[in-house]
Amino acid sequence: MSLLSFSVLFKYAIQAMVNTRLFWMPAILVFVFWRLWIQYINARFITSLSWSLLEIKLPREILKSPRAMELFLNTLHQTKDGNFVEKYWHGFLRPWFSLEIVSIGGNIHFFICTQKFFRNLVEAQIYAQYSDVEIKEADDYSRIFFGNKEFGKEWGCWGTEFALTAEDAYPIKTYVDYGLDDTALKEEQKIDPITSFLEFMGSLKDGEQAWFQILIRATKTDWKESGKKIIEKIMEEGSDGKENADGGKSAAKLTPGKKTIIEAIERDVSKLGFDTGIRAMYLARNDVFNPVNIASLVASMKQYNTLNLNGFKPTRATSVDYLFKNRREQAMKKEMLNAYRQRSYFYIPYEHSPFVLNTEELATIFHFPGRVAETPTFGRIEAKKSEAPANLPI
Repeated sequence: MSLLSFSVLFKYAIQAMVNTRLFWMPAILVFVFWRLWIQYINARFITSLSWSLLEIKLPREILKSPRAMELFLNTLHQTKDGNFVEKYWHGFLRPWFSLEIVSIGGNIHFFICTQKFFRNLVEAQIYAQYSDVEIKEADDYSRIFFGNKEFGKEWGCWGTEFALTAEDAYPIKTYVDYGLDDTALKEEQKIDPITSFLEFMGSLKDGEQAWFQILIRATKTDWKESGKKIIEKIMEEGSDGKENADGGKSAAKLTPGKKTIIEAIERDVSKLGFDTGIRAMYLARNDVFNPVNIASLVASMKQYNTLNLNGFKPTRATSVDYLFKNRREQAMKKEMLNAYRQRSYFYIPYEHSPFVLNTEELATIFHFPGRVAETPTFGRIEAKKSEAPANLPI
């Protein structure tokens, strides 16, 4: 096509768009208005929410496996989206929660951030599974840097989010794979994957902090259907072309490794799933900032990885190697810090695409460890509280 022909075609195309503007322009304006309206009512709803940051103090001994945390997480599977009026007039959004492990100068804390509406539910269900813990409302530790003009001058910061290495239906290595569901094991025989993470958190010095945040929301994606399709594909690849008694393909050629993958996926999709976002930050005064701790923070997530199933990888880290490096890094750090403080992941102002973890996977990376975790700076309740005897003389 010659340049002249192209210019004539372009001229006619522009003229046609102008002549038909009464048809397509209203549709675009309606779409833009609708998007702005949804963002406005969602933002209004989010700002109207009241939150509680609950700190859980643990007893000297916890003899329960991560299965107890899994049962607690089941109660957080709140799927209500609201009716038409609630969604598109009041901006109602599906509830979300934040599970957090924090080290401040090596002192480790467990937190759960929840809307105040769900506070009684959260406390009751934690006590139902862990009767010896203490729960109290805490000040938000992340607000220490809010409006701090010296941030970036006196303090260094690095942050990242994590993504899965494979499709959601492939599970990570869970506490069941580590044998923590085996009640016959003695405490000293247990291998708890959270232990090495707590050891790293407890090794931090004064002036160093590490924040680990897991944001969860009941999923409504078709991840279970995706798991079934993956199983069907693996079965077809291992089929010998014959039909079994159920009318399906015989999987006589499946290797032990393929059979293990099928069993793992079937177990994964049999449990409740949560949209998940994981965020981690390392903050320290410039005089004690140690880049080795960044590598340790990322490496602590590698213990859940398996080559033939799933795992975690860092994404959207606050580091760049080119083009206005310092300015861009500062902007990324402030954005990561603000997103962390606002516990924002699924909705505005910091909306990202989540992945799906089931309750077993979440309970693996967030649970209250037993005595196998003997980190010196891991605060525990020294004495067990109990009720006064009923026949106590007055």
